[in-house]
Amino acid sequence: GKVFGGQSVNATGGEFSFQSFAPGTEVGFLHTHKDHEELYFFLSGNGEFQVDGEVFDIQEGSVVRVAPAGKRSVRNNGSEPLLMLCVQYRGETFTADDAADADILNEKVEW
Repeated sequence: GKVFGGQSVNATGGEFSFQSFAPGTEVGFLHTHKDHEELYFFLSGNGEFQVDGEVFDIQEGSVVRVAPAGKRSVRNNGSEPLLMLCVQYRGETFTADDAADADILNEKVEW
């Protein structure tokens, strides 16, 4: 199944979901987005990912970024479950200012 998690952690800038595909299963459709790009993190298993008609192998540790207009789908053609984390966020918004957004604090870490 597929589980969305953004609301459960009060995320305000994106959404994420976990999805598990049993061997021999697939999304079953292509999809695009109007404004959101997606990062797909494959946590276990093997399969194939398709973007704009190009099919390539994915496995544990694979990361795939898809632009909003990319036609995408995924399938498990392996023998073990395929576990995927998908992070969705508005594309074309990260700037140089965002990259420098962190402030390193001059405070001792207390555990």
